Amino acid sequence: MVEDQLIELTKQLIALNEAAFQSYNSVRETGVQGDFYLEVKPFADRVKHMCDEWLPLATEWVETVQPKHLHSIQLKNTSENLQMVSVKAFFPDASLKKFKEHIRSVDYVLRRLLEELTKYHNTL
Repeated sequence: MVEDQLIELTKQLIALNEAAFQSYNSVRETGVQGDFYLEVKPFADRVKHMCDEWLPLATEWVETVQPKHLHSIQLKNTSENLQMVSVKAFFPDASLKKFKEHIRSVDYVLRRLLEELTKYHNTL
């Protein structure tokens, strides 16, 4: 079932968003930026792969079901923002305010989608 796959992918993206935030806090504390080939690229590649799998499914679901306060453009922006924070998470000089705003925005949309998916799934 598409909803099951989408729920699982959304949960994984929430976890990756949280991991990016933890990584950012860690590099800000130490002042040491992450190693590009050992940390940054593998993490960013994983996020991109998951976003590429998630976005078409989420977009199709939102356009079909039309849940309140969720639109396909939000999903696209969420995917782009998550991919951006997956890289910036390893650089201590990235703007704290902007980084936190992107993290919060991604978290809000993903959790909103998860809530709607769960509600929809439970009515089936």
